[in-house]
Amino acid sequence: MTAVVSETTTAVEPHVANNYSPLAISIASAEGAWVTDADGKRYLDLLAAYSAVNFGHRHPALVAALTEQLGRVALVSRAFRSDRLEPFAAALADLCGKDMLLPMNTGAEAVETGIKVARAWGYRVKGIAAGKARIIVAAGNFHGRTTTIVSFSDDEQARADFGPYTPGFDIVPYGDAEAIAAAVTDDTAAVLIEPIQGEGGVIIPPEGYLRRIREICDERNVLFIADEIQSGLGRVGETFACDREGVVPDLYLLGKALGGGLLPVSAVVGNRDVLGVIHPGEHGSTFGGNPLAAAVGTQVVEMLASGEFQERARALGAHLAGRLEPLIGQGVTAVRIAGLWAGVDIDPAIGTGREIAEKLLDRGVLVKDTHGQTIRIAPPLVIRATELDWAVEQLRLVLEG
Repeated sequence: MTAVVSETTTAVEPHVANNYSPLAISIASAEGAWVTDADGKRYLDLLAAYSAVNFGHRHPALVAALTEQLGRVALVSRAFRSDRLEPFAAALADLCGKDMLLPMNTGAEAVETGIKVARAWGYRVKGIAAGKARIIVAAGNFHGRTTTIVSFSDDEQARADFGPYTPGFDIVPYGDAEAIAAAVTDDTAAVLIEPIQGEGGVIIPPEGYLRRIREICDERNVLFIADEIQSGLGRVGETFACDREGVVPDLYLLGKALGGGLLPVSAVVGNRDVLGVIHPGEHGSTFGGNPLAAAVGTQVVEMLASGEFQERARALGAHLAGRLEPLIGQGVTAVRIAGLWAGVDIDPAIGTGREIAEKLLDRGVLVKDTHGQTIRIAPPLVIRATELDWAVEQLRLVLEG
């Protein structure tokens, strides 16, 4: 089979594998909510690296933490202890109301770790027969692109030609808690859910969905794993999206903003009765929990502990809703908002999500499309209300044509 290659992308970046289709901008510098391209033109960033830049580009406190640690030691591997890992673990565990964490680097690594922990717990604690453990997931999910993760994706673009796939997953409709209840068997080790589906277009489940999942998991002795990699750490106006329903999962999967927009940091956070099933030699990472990551992660937790960023997301999200909702019927078919995170569905008669993103780029606004007709808005939480107003005005002008 001959691979299909984008001539436009390869002409611009001929030495980069063609696994993305980026917008036509080359960013050279950034600060706060703004980025600047190689020609000096400034753009308002409404994507924030898929919520990895929640605190803004190059936040001074985070850069200071990174720089100070860089002057001491950056990497020792987990073959030795560092003086930064335990303070980071204690601070993040406390923020989550849990006992401990297992540090990794990327979000996908956190998901893979959560899957391994759930299976080990299923065999070693619940007593599931060897090789029989199953995990319930939701349709429309996005948890990453490793081989195991795409095995339970229903996105054919992510799956096609990457089999054979990893077994052991049961897919149910998103937002339907009773479908989860019906899918649970004695072999079910965990339910793995995004409290809000980000890549799906900021899909918000019905009120009570997360509380009912928690009840089901408690009733059936099943772990509740919340993938808060995009939704967590202030984005939705709470520390975690699960907080919107007062729910505490057994395991939090965290990443993206945990690295402060400076480096990859992820973690699986839980109590000792769950994470304690992992023993030395069974799982690890050379870079996971490195001193540099731990120093930045500790500063992230300190910034979240004040509640300032959560409050900004709540207030600015309400402000954004007031600007976006009047566009419904004016080129927009639906708007979904949770904190400072919005999915905006574009009327097909106006154009595709990609086409709208390209037109906004020309006007100095960065967004990204998903699933054809949706654009996602997830700016750094340091953005100003006036900047949001300007960005929505650019969207209105684009929709008017």
